[in-house]
Amino acid sequence: MFYVYLIKSPKTEQIYIGFTENLKQRFAEHQQLQRHKGWRLIYYEAYLNRGDAAERERKLKSYGSSLQKLKTRLK
Repeated sequence: MFYVYLIKSPKTEQIYIGFTENLKQRFAEHQQLQRHKGWRLIYYEAYLNRGDAAERERKLKSYGSSLQKLKTRLK
């Protein structure tokens, strides 16, 4: 499985979008980075293949409307 995920800063409300094959490990790696300490996993999607996950990540990063729709659903 491949995962597209969003983590969020509790202080600045900044969102980071990424994709990975191992979500638990990748989130732990983020927590070790000084700039991502304390960030929370707020959303993820699972995909069967890498290409689909990469495409979804690209759309969320490139198209503001995709991310805005997702933010609206998360509220």
